[in-house]
Amino acid sequence: MKFELLVGLRYVRAKRRNVSGGGFISFISFVSMAGIALGVAALIVVLSVMNGFQQELRTRILGVASHAQIGAFDGDLRNWERYEAIAKGHKEVVATAPFVQQQAMLSMDQTVRGSVVRGIEPALEDKVAEFAKHMRSGKLTDLKAGEFGVILGVELARALGVRTGDKVTLIAPQGLVTPAAVLPRLKQFRVVGIFEAGMFEFDSGLALIHLKDAQTLYQMGDSVSGVRLQLTDMFLARQLVASLSHELPPETWVTDWTQSHANFFRAVQMEKTVMFIILSLIVAVAAFNIVSALVMAVQDKRADIAILRTLGASPGSVMTIFVIQGALMGLIGLGVGVTGGVLLALNVSTLVPWIEQTLGVQFLAKDVYYISDLPSQLLWGDVVGVVGIAFVLTLVATLYPSWRASRINPAEALRYE
Repeated sequence: MKFELLVGLRYVRAKRRNVSGGGFISFISFVSMAGIALGVAALIVVLSVMNGFQQELRTRILGVASHAQIGAFDGDLRNWERYEAIAKGHKEVVATAPFVQQQAMLSMDQTVRGSVVRGIEPALEDKVAEFAKHMRSGKLTDLKAGEFGVILGVELARALGVRTGDKVTLIAPQGLVTPAAVLPRLKQFRVVGIFEAGMFEFDSGLALIHLKDAQTLYQMGDSVSGVRLQLTDMFLARQLVASLSHELPPETWVTDWTQSHANFFRAVQMEKTVMFIILSLIVAVAAFNIVSALVMAVQDKRADIAILRTLGASPGSVMTIFVIQGALMGLIGLGVGVTGGVLLALNVSTLVPWIEQTLGVQFLAKDVYYISDLPSQLLWGDVVGVVGIAFVLTLVATLYPSWRASRINPAEALRYE
């Protein structure tokens, strides 16, 4: 073992010759290591929780939306079977489903609510979305062509005051032109199901009807609004969209889930980045506490440094000794912080309910937040990044005190010994 490493390791665990000063130095060293440990653990847990929220948000959105979809700029996608065949030619596409999407007013007694009406093929829709998992009553197959049934989001049904089996009046924006006036197009639908996706946007403003009923109501003939695509991997959506854009005619457009709901994911990613920066500053403060500990350690070891220099140690060797001492302090804090942070991140779903039950509080109330549980997803890439940044900050913090130690003049240090 090189003597620099041997002396550096000994300095970490050695007792100070000055009892009172040594105790204070040891306390500062302990605080520095504890600060690094707490900062690293907090950073790992917060990033894991943000990852969990991002995954939960993505899951809930894609439970109703599709990975990608093809549409037409004029609103009516004619000969959609040809475009569907082009999409199916890509191995990433595992399922497709045509849909009609229009706006309408839903009326029940004196209550009127605006809604997005989506016409679907129940058997195909279940392959590109996860409505079956979100049904509170009824099922998608209850939508039958010609029977004019409708499935409402739970908030929309609550606002209208309807339950399964009730009838609502759908008012389409396309009117009937008569010699007397333009009359609104009305049709009565029977509520055959209610779903709860967990996203207010869908639960309060989406109504599902059969594709054939939508085509009849909106006078679209055999045209549809678009074709929804399900992929083997949602993260291949951008590549597929880029490829389909060159294969489809210019009157069509292709979009994916990252574009149609970009605001949600940008907000979560921005919050994650901001939290990472803020907590990294906490780690930096803890790391630079090592500067104080090492400066005092250098002052306490002036005579030892002078003796090492007279025995032939170079300034670089002296500097290495204190870099090793500071780095080891940082590694101890990192080890404790990573262990604690990983254990907390993996057990957030168990720990948080226990704290809520013990304290009698609820952090995410179900009547306020649609995500009532605190999700967590530990990504080892985040852990590696946190460890790397913390270790670099620790090394940087050791440079100045170590340089000061290497500049000590042996004659002056030993003058009063």
